[in-house]
Amino acid sequence: MLNEFNWIEATGNSPIFMVLVLFSVVTLGVVLERVYYYWQRRGNPDETLASVLEKIRTGNLQSATRVCESTAHPVGTIAAQAFTEDAAQTMEERFQIALSQQKLLLERNLNVLGTMAAIAPLVGLLGTVWGIMRAFSDMAQVGSAAPSVVAAGVAEALVTTAAGLIVAVPALILYNHFSRKMNVMLTVAENHARRIRAGLVEREVRENKHGDTPRDTGGHKEPDRRAGTKDHTQAPIGAPAS
Repeated sequence: MLNEFNWIEATGNSPIFMVLVLFSVVTLGVVLERVYYYWQRRGNPDETLASVLEKIRTGNLQSATRVCESTAHPVGTIAAQAFTEDAAQTMEERFQIALSQQKLLLERNLNVLGTMAAIAPLVGLLGTVWGIMRAFSDMAQVGSAAPSVVAAGVAEALVTTAAGLIVAVPALILYNHFSRKMNVMLTVAENHARRIRAGLVEREVRENKHGDTPRDTGGHKEPDRRAGTKDHTQAPIGAPAS
């Protein structure tokens, strides 16, 4: 009997099942969009860090800035703040602003996945209640509790429950995956940006120290220019001339 039962026909007119189908389409669209975006922003932060530090050591700050600006990984945007000058903001403030901007870009639409993971099981549970109510309504209209009478309502209850879980479980897994990936990318970007800033500070200290080094005179003392000067002080009146 169950093999001959048409599950699609029994649940095709269910409004709850249609809502869950819509949820699945939205979830799939968000997942594909986020996968493509994170793939574009993957980059190689370690390679960027090594290249920028090498250019800082050689004094080529313009090339270091271009490397940061051309990097797709968030480390590029955040590290580029170390090469900017802004009297109204400190370096720490610029770092925090850049981090916040990158976080907004990376977590965009993730709230949709979190919402789908939270409400899809509840909508499936609503479908269960709706299906049971439909089964009892069919029993009341026919006046019989035969399996063929209640099968449509029970089928709707079971299918909507399963559909809710099918939507919610992958949505929750992918939400946690993207959240973890976002946190790792931002942490790596902040750490690398601070290392680049430290490299700039070390270079400035090295240059200042080199600029304050006394001039080498070859081991000879400079002559005292006052040694050959003539004393023009006037002798006291009555004193013998020297």
